Amino acid sequence: MAGQLIGLQNFAGSDAETMRAALSGGCSSSQCGSSDKPDSMPDEVWAKIKDHPCYSEEAHHYFARMHVAVAPACNIQCNYCNRKYDCANESRPGVVSEKLTPEQAQRKVITVANEVPQLSVLGIAGPGDACYDWKKTRDTFGLIAADIPDIKLCLSTNGLALPDHVDEIADMNIDHVTITINMVDPEIGVQIYPWIFYKNRRWTGLDASKILHERQMLGLEMLTARGILTKINSVMIPGVNDTHLMEVNRVVKEKGAFLHNIMPLISDPAHGTHYGLTGQRGPTPAELKALQDQLEGGAKLMRHCRQCRADAVGLLGEDRGQEFTLDQLEEAVAYDPSRRGNYRALVAEMRGEHEAAKRAASESLVEVQRAPVALVAIATKGGGRINQHFGHATEFQIYEVSSQGIKFVGHRKTEQYCEGGWGEDATLDGVIAALEGVSAVLCGKIGDCPKESLAAAGIVATDVYALEWIEEGIGHWYEQLNGQQEQRQSA
Repeated sequence: MAGQLIGLQNFAGSDAETMRAALSGGCSSSQCGSSDKPDSMPDEVWAKIKDHPCYSEEAHHYFARMHVAVAPACNIQCNYCNRKYDCANESRPGVVSEKLTPEQAQRKVITVANEVPQLSVLGIAGPGDACYDWKKTRDTFGLIAADIPDIKLCLSTNGLALPDHVDEIADMNIDHVTITINMVDPEIGVQIYPWIFYKNRRWTGLDASKILHERQMLGLEMLTARGILTKINSVMIPGVNDTHLMEVNRVVKEKGAFLHNIMPLISDPAHGTHYGLTGQRGPTPAELKALQDQLEGGAKLMRHCRQCRADAVGLLGEDRGQEFTLDQLEEAVAYDPSRRGNYRALVAEMRGEHEAAKRAASESLVEVQRAPVALVAIATKGGGRINQHFGHATEFQIYEVSSQGIKFVGHRKTEQYCEGGWGEDATLDGVIAALEGVSAVLCGKIGDCPKESLAAAGIVATDVYALEWIEEGIGHWYEQLNGQQEQRQSA
């Protein structure tokens, strides 16, 4: 059960031995093993995704992404989008604190790479559209690739301008492209997109949706033909496209998409979006999970998305963007690859141990007979371990456990319960509401007061499994739970 709390900050100024101790929970040996690719995955695909936190659920425990806000112009309007500038307190796509020039982005990325050894991916996700604002996107990637040649480059786009730039994307060795595709039926698109700007004119209504759909499909086919991995983002909008996303999943799989990410609509009226102001609701966590479960067997699903800001920095679920604003950067910076190199070598060692723990946990659950499926919430700071204080968590990773095994199924964002040593009853009520349907919370530490409140709501909360691998701790909790149930039944 050894381990240490792990987060991005644990590696500031760290040498190799300190990194190893933080990752391994005290083990300084180099004999922990290495991570093997899944048997069914080609070597060339594994090489592209193994360190990409968005394309690999396993990698998101260890690696960080960075988005640079260099592409503010956009060529479509979505009813769920309101691009906001200079907003540090909102966490959703399209929001940034500061827009950057390619040269400013270069300086920022080098600074982050020197300070955050977990950084493996640089993305451009707006705050407009990376393909429409192409010159800035291209120039930024060119500058960064020259300085940090091992960083993975990826971009996000609505797809309208994508076909015009696929050849350049391939030439720049951009391995990953995300396309937001919310419909494959233009009639449904009319309810989502008020207008698009294409070939120097604005299009509305069904014409706009037809053009957008055709361009998205063409772009996806072109990327597939060039061996570029595509992730499809779809926003789940209840009553608009929720049932239609089954067909979207089928079509994008047919056209070669690598991943399909179903994201819940964010429609807070305070964000100023059309949907927010007109009362269109987002899905509940249960509705989102039900749709994702229905889609199993179709295009491979991404369930660990955090709907990142267009200037996000850090592990998924942890945004350190405010630590790297322009006013905090040195005017002249030089890239030092040593810490990132040390970190990658150490992660390769630890992944083998983590994978072995996962397999052992799944195998042990086979012996748990006639036990119901349960959802378990994990408080974690990264590294694949149960290592965060309950009161410090702003999200919980959700796993499903049964005798068939353990699988990650999503996350639930919450307000932080404990700030400055004090808890708020209203905040705890919000946390409990966010954990609806969850049977247990496993965390690094928890006080008696929140533990009792959670118990009153039917949720077991415990720090008994602190610092264990996530799957290992879940397996131990589930075995103990069902062992106790069997004892009661036989008594």
